[in-house]
Amino acid sequence: MTKRRLRLLLAEKGHGEAAAALHALYAESDPGLDLTVVSTVATLLATIKVVDPEIILLDLSLNLREPMDAVHLVHRTAPGVPLVLFADPAEKEQATRGSAEGAIDLVLKGQVDAHTLERVLRTALERNTLTGLTDLLRDQATGLYTRDGFLTVGAGRQAEGIRVGGSLVLICVFFENLRALRDAFGPGTANHALKEVATLLKGCCRRSDVVGRLGEAQFAILGVDAVAPSTEMMRNRLQRNLAVHNQARSPRGPIDLRTSIGSWTPNDPRTFSEFLDGIESRLRTSEDAEAMPEKVPQTQP
Repeated sequence: MTKRRLRLLLAEKGHGEAAAALHALYAESDPGLDLTVVSTVATLLATIKVVDPEIILLDLSLNLREPMDAVHLVHRTAPGVPLVLFADPAEKEQATRGSAEGAIDLVLKGQVDAHTLERVLRTALERNTLTGLTDLLRDQATGLYTRDGFLTVGAGRQAEGIRVGGSLVLICVFFENLRALRDAFGPGTANHALKEVATLLKGCCRRSDVVGRLGEAQFAILGVDAVAPSTEMMRNRLQRNLAVHNQARSPRGPIDLRTSIGSWTPNDPRTFSEFLDGIESRLRTSEDAEAMPEKVPQTQP
């Protein structure tokens, strides 16, 4: 399944079901598995930094009184490491809450065979690779995704939308007076203004939405699982927040933003890249683009 030694950290009493299945899965693999087995949650937490695991597997029965506390502690200690849980079938309902504490998958005891583990581990490694990739694809000045990062994440969200029937809303944003601010006040003020715009855009989003800086003065917000009526709601929220923000910017002057907006549904044949290009082209040509007002609206829609 892999061409290198996979570093796994397993918290399980003795050499139990999970350890046996892992050894069976990697018995003929070269170079195979680098497995560390611990028998308590406390030992697991202390071992994470030593082992530097690529995947952590946790038997919930190690903490019978408050198993979700153990999940929370492990995820907080190693937030970037995929966490897979093992649980008794009778505890399935409680164990499914593990995703809220940071777990990515759950396997029930009695079903921990080599085939199931191969699927779970492959999913964990794919997620870990994508997370590492997108963390590298972030703009240093703002912390937002770069164009490549935005396209990578956006294509993933589109694929998920096709699978579950969800929709997307995309707002492209152009920072119209960035160059004027740089010329008038210097690069330091311009860089600070870019960070202000990034904070402003993130403040208009839900946790599931994606924000990117696509160019020197180009930004975008991807609304996930949004419907057509929410397009104007998203733009109006951005307008209101910008107007309030600009009132406090004197004497540096306002931030001027221009937007273009569009939506995608699963029956739309465009790729995510084509969807983005279409909305951006409207912004460049001012078609369906709208300048943000500088004053706070007297009535909110």
